[in-house]
Amino acid sequence: MNISIPNWLIILGGIGQIFIALIYPYIRHQVFDWYNDVKQLKPINQEIAKTYGRYIQGLNFSFGVIAIVLTQDLQNQSKLAVAITGLIAAYWVEKVATQIAYYPMYEIPKNYILK
Repeated sequence: MNISIPNWLIILGGIGQIFIALIYPYIRHQVFDWYNDVKQLKPINQEIAKTYGRYIQGLNFSFGVIAIVLTQDLQNQSKLAVAITGLIAAYWVEKVATQIAYYPMYEIPKNYILK
């Protein structure tokens, strides 16, 4: 099966990934007041939560850089290209599915940004 995705679409996806990584701290701090909630945890759990937050931010940023810098390589249909593309797709499918299935949407703040 030979599917060709335009370069601009891959680059746009990469820009979106980097945007998400850059705005992630703002959303956590300003929208969800995440840091005050984390302060209620034991110190080791605070560090675990912060570490996983950094992992998520780092993955999003890295996926964006890969998409922008290695656009042609992602399209060459090598085993590595399929694996990386599959990893990024699986990451986002799992992330969105988990958010829909487990995060109660009624607890999202009703401020101006989220309306």
